Amino acid sequence: MPIRKHYLIYSLLFIFFFQCSQKMEIDGIDTDLWKNDRNGCKGLRLNEIEQFREVKNDFLGKNNQVLIKTFGRPDKVELADRSQTFFIYFIEPGPECNSGTINKEPLKLIFRLNAISKVSEVTVTTLDP
Repeated sequence: MPIRKHYLIYSLLFIFFFQCSQKMEIDGIDTDLWKNDRNGCKGLRLNEIEQFREVKNDFLGKNNQVLIKTFGRPDKVELADRSQTFFIYFIEPGPECNSGTINKEPLKLIFRLNAISKVSEVTVTTLDP
């Protein structure tokens, strides 16, 4: 009997720690559009930035897999001290776009993730993290 009990406990722990993360559904934002506008080169993300600003705090505490499933792979990832990571999505055409010379820093959406890969800050800015 104790073996079954341990098996059940370990199974539940396994499910708890390795549960699947799901894509977030966000009212008013077409996440497929974000995925198809890599580096913001098409300028499609710019149309939805005001709707995003209203719901950006809903992402606080979500893990990195939720971001990837919702918005696609980040356009840029930066590692910082204390095991922090920044996921950057360009809203305006980024440096990887072939749009000629870029005179200014593009507008970008930055998710700051803490050491356990949870979102701790969401910023829309032209500044680098």
